[in-house]
Amino acid sequence: MPKLLIVEDDDALREQLEIGLTASGFEVCFAATGTAAIPAFEEHNPDLILLDLMLPGKTGIEICTEIRRTSGVPIIMLTARTDDSDMIRGLEAGADDYVTKPYKTDVLVSRIKARLRPIRAKTTEHPIIKIGPVEMDTLSHEVRKGDKKISLTPLEFKLLLTLASHPNEVFSREMLLEQVWEYTYKADTRLVNVHVQRLRSKIEDDPENPRLVLTVRGWGYKAGPE
Repeated sequence: MPKLLIVEDDDALREQLEIGLTASGFEVCFAATGTAAIPAFEEHNPDLILLDLMLPGKTGIEICTEIRRTSGVPIIMLTARTDDSDMIRGLEAGADDYVTKPYKTDVLVSRIKARLRPIRAKTTEHPIIKIGPVEMDTLSHEVRKGDKKISLTPLEFKLLLTLASHPNEVFSREMLLEQVWEYTYKADTRLVNVHVQRLRSKIEDDPENPRLVLTVRGWGYKAGPE
């Protein structure tokens, strides 16, 4: 049974989440303040974190940044619709996805299941996929650039794998939302933009002048190298 850590200071919302997520087959544990989030994460070792942005003690952005220093655990932010700039900052800090309040339980559950689903390569004939000097091992999920090991979150790995498996094929942002995030409906394409920027910061020699993950203006992204 997947274990979820819910970091939320609203008592009523925590109770609502506990009822809905337990009924959907998840084990849940909680932290009611930002200060309690990291100790709860270390104690419970959750499979996924639902993280409110606005918290007493530490903000969700601070918590996300701290967790990302040591862990690639999936993180879904819970945010109000008016927190647009904070939402972008949360994604830049390392969150994989976000859900706006108020939200439907079935939508949240589908997002959680998508982030928990194992990453599988489309073929086992070539377990090593290369994109320029970067090598991806689709069996161990290890990524290397020369002698350097690159730490990617599961979602970043899936994004790079999707692009690298189809060199020079252009993926629209909507296609990537469907294939990487597994969205079945129209969603915020800024998710893709922010994650591409994060991915570039890890694999490119010069993220401002990328050669591995290229922007095709007016269309989307493709794998290089140029």
